[in-house]
Amino acid sequence: MAVLLRLPEVRKRVGLSTPTIYRLMKKGEFPRSVKLTPNGRAVAWKESDVDAWSESRPGRGEVA
Repeated sequence: MAVLLRLPEVRKRVGLSTPTIYRLMKKGEFPRSVKLTPNGRAVAWKESDVDAWSESRPGRGEVA
């Protein structure tokens, strides 16, 4: 079973603002959210998708 993250946790993990996350999602450059309710007002992201996206970013895991 996938661990789901709500928006505040996603923002904290990736260091992006809400508008930036949604803008990147629209462009296909950030993982899509999954609907938690039929009307789609409550959404979350799969932790594995967010972690994979974060690890794929340039400069991640490198020591400065």
